[in-house]
Amino acid sequence: MARSKTFDRKLVLDKAMQVFWEKGYEAASMQMLVDAMGINRGSLYDTFQDKRTLFLQAIAHYNATVVQPAIAPLLAPGASRPEIEQHFLTLVERITTDQNRRGCLATNTVTALAAKDPDITISLQNSLRQVEDAFYRALVRAQDKGEISTDKDIRAVAHYLTSNIQGLRVMSKVNSDSAVLQQTVGLILQILD
Repeated sequence: MARSKTFDRKLVLDKAMQVFWEKGYEAASMQMLVDAMGINRGSLYDTFQDKRTLFLQAIAHYNATVVQPAIAPLLAPGASRPEIEQHFLTLVERITTDQNRRGCLATNTVTALAAKDPDITISLQNSLRQVEDAFYRALVRAQDKGEISTDKDIRAVAHYLTSNIQGLRVMSKVNSDSAVLQQTVGLILQILD
């Protein structure tokens, strides 16, 4: 008779996500994951198959629990230019309060693994596309409200904003000075003028 799992799958997945976020995929050992998740190795393999599959599920969990809440204000009815600007200000606040400089799990993974694994690349492309689409929708509303010029290619602007978020996250790993980040954000947001 098979034993039933006695752990909360989302909770242990969240713990695995934290390990990957802190250590990165390659440095996160199976023992670290087992210890952090509080389950035995057999349960880890039975539930998540292997480290790579666990990592892909951790990225999906990150998207659901971190990325989606972060872009929710951009997707809210009526969200437009003020929400875009606030998104960047909130990002600066997160960066400057991240004492461990963990950055963003998705960004960290893009720079470390995207070129090595097509499934990881696809997962990250989907996540970044959701961010870009959230910006796009807010930009459409901003144009409709007259907050930004109607002659702007808002798909290109949405891509630009998404790319700059990734750049800020990478650069902040070596310089998280609030004044520098705020100045950079000010320059980025000039695209909306």
